[in-house]
Amino acid sequence: MRMGEFSRRTGVSQRSLRYYEEQGLLRPTRRPSGYREYEEPDVATVRGIRMLLAAGLNTAVIAELLPCMVDEGRILEPACSSMLPGLHRERARIDEAATALLAARDRLDALIELTAESGVTDEEACAAVAGDPKRKDHSGISGPR
Repeated sequence: MRMGEFSRRTGVSQRSLRYYEEQGLLRPTRRPSGYREYEEPDVATVRGIRMLLAAGLNTAVIAELLPCMVDEGRILEPACSSMLPGLHRERARIDEAATALLAARDRLDALIELTAESGVTDEEACAAVAGDPKRKDHSGISGPR
């Protein structure tokens, strides 16, 4: 099937399909005219790529893992235990990222709480940031800082 039909079948944009090919994740055959020709197994491959992307893996890691996956009908499934070190490595990377995001959220929550408790009006705060000498800044001291 050609790219337009393949895109409709998989629900993946043609731009993404070209990107997957550039990354070595898909290898469609080429017609003499240069058009890409996709086969039925490529549909399962794209489902697997999408599943691994949704799991937080990048295309370089997916390129490593994809050869160890087989089509079991509904989705691609792991076929060899050699995938485990790569999967564990990616899980640890995602754990680190999640920890960093949670810490950032906690800092933002603290900032929100401090801002809400400060009692500074929007007008006073904006004037202080703008350096308006006629207005008091958030510390209550007149003039620029």
